[in-house]
Amino acid sequence: MTQPNQSDANLLDEAIDLVIRLQNDPDNPVAAEMIRAWRARGPRHDEIWTRVAMAHGASGLILAEKRRIERRESLGLNRRNLILGGLCLLGGAAGWMAAPGLILAARADVITEKAERRRISLPDGSVATLGPQSALAYDFDSGRRHIRLLDGMCFVEAAAGSSPPFTASCGDVQVNAAAAAFELSTEGGFSGVSAAHGAVEVVFSGQAAPLTLTLQQQQWLRLDDATGQVDRGLLEEGQVASWRDNLLIADQEPVAALVARIGRWTPGRVVVADPFLGGQRVSGVYDLNDPIRALEAVALPVGARVRQISSMVTVISPL
Repeated sequence: MTQPNQSDANLLDEAIDLVIRLQNDPDNPVAAEMIRAWRARGPRHDEIWTRVAMAHGASGLILAEKRRIERRESLGLNRRNLILGGLCLLGGAAGWMAAPGLILAARADVITEKAERRRISLPDGSVATLGPQSALAYDFDSGRRHIRLLDGMCFVEAAAGSSPPFTASCGDVQVNAAAAAFELSTEGGFSGVSAAHGAVEVVFSGQAAPLTLTLQQQQWLRLDDATGQVDRGLLEEGQVASWRDNLLIADQEPVAALVARIGRWTPGRVVVADPFLGGQRVSGVYDLNDPIRALEAVALPVGARVRQISSMVTVISPL
């Protein structure tokens, strides 16, 4: 990637300043108007704004807090270097989607692409169905039967009559199962477990004191990874891991987690522009054969809209 000229570098600095201004005061209409006017100054202004917005959404390298920016600058990592480094690393839209996959690929035994589902036969006779853009590592050495979901979702059918017990984990969540089928997921800052048949034991190791719960058939639970809050509920027969049939069934699910899941079927990247929206909860049935319509069905009840900024970026923002 060629280095931008001095004029482009100045425009990048101006665009970053506008992003920081908006982050510091998102409800101020003056900031939004300044951005609109700046972008309207010419095609190059609009192009650079789009690049900065994409890099910010993909890498999180633009920091609103002045102290954190200054700390990086003191290490020789000024704002322009961060943005340019992010753009060079990500290499445009295709690159910023590939970068997380490269990291996961180094750790995973199996990894799937957008909208891809894959059925995996495990060494002990168990079967795991991996959802789109998901990554799985497994360990069946030294007497273990363990899988680790690194990202995304999987549906596991643990083989009966085998020893030791089958275990699965993601983050601070571990599932212990014997002759059971269950779903495990991690996305949007939430970890989830649902039991399709048989009972599973769920252990949360990230608590001050480890918490152990048991799920019976058709029961589910969801852990907020940031707060430790656990929600529980009950699904109808056949609704566990309904994504295998290109359907999502949500019961008071956080918008952030639901959007992250639908985003695995959506071309490019999906960004929730307002954290408040991400924390809202919705219920419904969503058709993954038309992921943009599914996103619109999630957004409308919380007063948001879906905009496809380009073929590679979809933004959910307040109406």
